[in-house]
Amino acid sequence: MKMEYTAAGASMCNTDMEFDRNVPRICGVCGDKATGFHFNAMTCEGCKGFFRRSMKRKAVFSCPFNGDCRITKDNRRHCQSCRLKQCVDIGMMKEFILTDEEVQRKREMIMKRKEEEAVKESQRPKISEEQQKVIDILLEAHRKTFDDTYSDFNQFRPPVRVNENENVYRRFTRSSSVHTQSCSSEESDAFNSSPEPSEFTLAGSLFGDFRSQSSPSENGSTDLTMLPHLADLVSYSIQKVIGFAKMIPGFRDLTAEDQIALLKSSVIEVIMLRSNQSFNLEDMSWTCGSDDYKYKVDDVTQAGHNMELLEPLVKFQVGMKKLCLHEEEHVLLMAICILSPDRPGVQDKPLVEAIQDRLSVVLQTYIMCKHPPPGNRLLYAKMIQKLADLRSLNEEHSKQYRSLSFLPEHSMKLTPLVLEIFGNEIS
Repeated sequence: MKMEYTAAGASMCNTDMEFDRNVPRICGVCGDKATGFHFNAMTCEGCKGFFRRSMKRKAVFSCPFNGDCRITKDNRRHCQSCRLKQCVDIGMMKEFILTDEEVQRKREMIMKRKEEEAVKESQRPKISEEQQKVIDILLEAHRKTFDDTYSDFNQFRPPVRVNENENVYRRFTRSSSVHTQSCSSEESDAFNSSPEPSEFTLAGSLFGDFRSQSSPSENGSTDLTMLPHLADLVSYSIQKVIGFAKMIPGFRDLTAEDQIALLKSSVIEVIMLRSNQSFNLEDMSWTCGSDDYKYKVDDVTQAGHNMELLEPLVKFQVGMKKLCLHEEEHVLLMAICILSPDRPGVQDKPLVEAIQDRLSVVLQTYIMCKHPPPGNRLLYAKMIQKLADLRSLNEEHSKQYRSLSFLPEHSMKLTPLVLEIFGNEIS
């Protein structure tokens, strides 16, 4: 019998959900506002209590009138007999009334459940005020060095793209307001000055779409028509990464030598990370506003890089995009990337490691507290793996840069800052 009641209760629960969606909650006895299904019928709290008391006392009532009183919210106390009859008529059943022992057990179970939830809540990791402050600082640092309007791109030397099919050049008629020579003094002081808040680094735009498989000629005599524009873009991006790094909590506690060592080793990796914000999965391009600044693989091969770098780079960007990182996670990952104690030339490795460890703990805590499942499953491990992937991309970039800058006709198109960062690599 108990099993039947349980099944009936479950059925009524489903009916309740159906009722809740489609019908106003009205007490079937008196028409007052109902609070749910009680003893197998939708009733108010008053009629629920009346039925329970009547059944437990085995009360017998008689109607002083004709036995057909119309029960309303206002007169429901006038005739207990007709009220009880209406309770039975709408389906209320005494079998659903719990005994005193069952009521006590139910209360104890509810209390136990609340206590367990309270213990679980107290054990759940929480983002501390200090950790939230770190996150806020990094978010502000990123936003100050990231302009998603890409308004500064028109200051670079214009992109010149070669149409491989027609073998013609498409040049932008717009003249460039900023050239390598005019940038020289600003770039040479890049390590000692922070960028303007409105400026943005989109360095990953150094690379383009994976649809085209073209590459520069093997003898290195290609004109590399996109090199001047992308050199300016990367130079600009380097300055933004430097500006971001200077605002990472703890970074300025390092010696100037260690700051430079960390930046020179990590800057291209952070550029690749930051570029993921503009990466478009639909056409595998980095879209920076207008079509003029929509970068594809073909554009980058015209700047001297080949598929040994571009193919794994595009795969990396796709993988990063599919992680669906929050902005907080993205900025923490960039900071962790920069503060890597195993970078060449770093002297105070324990201090760098301590700063990185603090950032890693903040990232793990944020994921546990703020990133909902299933996206948070193994997310931290996947993010750390991305840092390992970046190391391989960094090595390939360095290798291709050395080949690119070996010829004077190519190196002269680069900027002083690019030559400084990538030309004198720490080994």
